Amino acid sequence: MSGTRRGLPVGRIAAALVLLALVVWTVVIEPRWVAARIEPLGSASWQAPAGLKVAVAADWHLSTQSLWRVTSAERAARIVDQINAARPDVVLLPGDFLAGSGEDEDFAIEDMAAVLGRLKAPQGVYAVLGNHDWWHDGERIARALTAQGIRVLENASVRLPGHALWVVGIGDGSTGHSRPELALAGVPPGAPTLVMMHDPFSFAAMPPTKGLVVAAHTHGGQISLPGLGALVVPGRAPREWAYGWIAHQGRRMYVTSGLGVSILPVRFNMRPEWVLFQ
Repeated sequence: MSGTRRGLPVGRIAAALVLLALVVWTVVIEPRWVAARIEPLGSASWQAPAGLKVAVAADWHLSTQSLWRVTSAERAARIVDQINAARPDVVLLPGDFLAGSGEDEDFAIEDMAAVLGRLKAPQGVYAVLGNHDWWHDGERIARALTAQGIRVLENASVRLPGHALWVVGIGDGSTGHSRPELALAGVPPGAPTLVMMHDPFSFAAMPPTKGLVVAAHTHGGQISLPGLGALVVPGRAPREWAYGWIAHQGRRMYVTSGLGVSILPVRFNMRPEWVLFQ
């Protein structure tokens, strides 16, 4: 009996240490442990231009409150340097550049654009706006990014210089800006595309395309439990669309876990990432 009583404090201390380690990992370490993933650009259904490299970096959620919202200007600048060091030909930025809604975040829009304006890609840097961007001031953010040389494609497309490949941007679905058919209207029939959207739900209504499709917004749920996956996925996309390669009606899309956090500063089994498709 006495041995049992002596063993209880040890068990409780061990449980407390495990809990503390879990909290430190989930709140302090993993949200800041950025992965640089490499994924194939082409697929069985289309062949990408030889040697082309496309970097995708979403959900930056830049903030002056970096202890809570993680992504400071300094951290974002380091990620920009990492992306530039990979020498991508094209950079796609699928939205949510600022944290919060504008009323609870005072990171200046032009300062955010200046940080991302350091991204370098010979075939161009392209962006769409996310829900947080519209909650701040979507038109002002678009102007600020454009002033830094970033091409904002809101339900629009543009031919990639020197290629028969088109870059397409679909507006954010969660704020009512998604117009997939309008976004693809200028693309010649059968032309290969690089399609980006913020909210992956737009993929369900997107006309068939040949090429790469990428989305963001979900953060992979931020917490992903083994065997269960993401506990919560924002928006109307199915929970199974939280992260990674998604198959739907014979097509596929890559949903990135993004770089920042939203609501709670936590990540578990879902590292932040930027992705190089090559």
